[in-house]
Amino acid sequence: MGAHKRTVPVLTVILAIFVLWYAGSVALNAKWAEDKATRAHVSLSFSELVTDTWSQDKPKLPTPHQVAREIWKTTVGMAMRGRAFSRRSLIYHSWITLSATVLGFFLGTGLGILLAVGIVHNRAMDMSVMPWVIASQTVPILAIAPMVIVVLNAVGIAGLLPKAVISMYLSFFPVVVGMVKGLRSPDRMQLDQMRTWYASKPQTFWKLRLPSSMPYLFTSLKIAMAAALVGAIVAELPINQNGGLGARMLVGSYYGQTIQIWSALITAAVLAAVLVGLIGVMQAATLKRMGMAQ
Repeated sequence: MGAHKRTVPVLTVILAIFVLWYAGSVALNAKWAEDKATRAHVSLSFSELVTDTWSQDKPKLPTPHQVAREIWKTTVGMAMRGRAFSRRSLIYHSWITLSATVLGFFLGTGLGILLAVGIVHNRAMDMSVMPWVIASQTVPILAIAPMVIVVLNAVGIAGLLPKAVISMYLSFFPVVVGMVKGLRSPDRMQLDQMRTWYASKPQTFWKLRLPSSMPYLFTSLKIAMAAALVGAIVAELPINQNGGLGARMLVGSYYGQTIQIWSALITAAVLAAVLVGLIGVMQAATLKRMGMAQ
């Protein structure tokens, strides 16, 4: 019964999205269908108009079934023909984006945790570093990404690492904020209890602060993973890359291939959902093992 109550609202929202999506396809693609009919000196009935707007080669807004067909053709279809990692395959482009995302995520997580530990245990870092961490996120990533990539390319660093740096830039911030809040979550009574046991700062950190921060850490990791994926895609946009979902979107925009753009976009969304879901599974297992599962 509980699962049913959770499923129905989700399915309702999904159904509403599909209805709005199909309706939007009719509204945005109707002008082109009417222009074609006018040039051919014919009139379209409503059903013919709908059919045309849902089957155009380069629609302003492709329909869900057009996007699904493109994803199937460029993933399963390419894999069945032994071309899963050809440049026309979404599997190939997804792998490139995933590589940069995962590397940037781990770099950002490591940097975020180190900064958080320093901020919590050092007042000078708290007063000096934390404001800069917050200020760093006010600079638009679209302004930073081209500079980082061009500068690193100029010194001979190209390929995966520049994109991972952009991913790291976006992903470290939520980890810093989440870990600082988590490491400071033990109340004064708990800290006083550790002092009565003559616990050192390292012991207090490993036995109290770090375990208390786990729920905050995993929540921030979910945000960081999604941000890392966005960073990898944005990093693929400024200059010609050797592939990736961002590069595929860019090529699609050059040639007006909206179906290609949307298929890459939906693939990126699915990839993000899977990655965040994996973190959720690790969170549940870790907190359960620690006796903190809710």
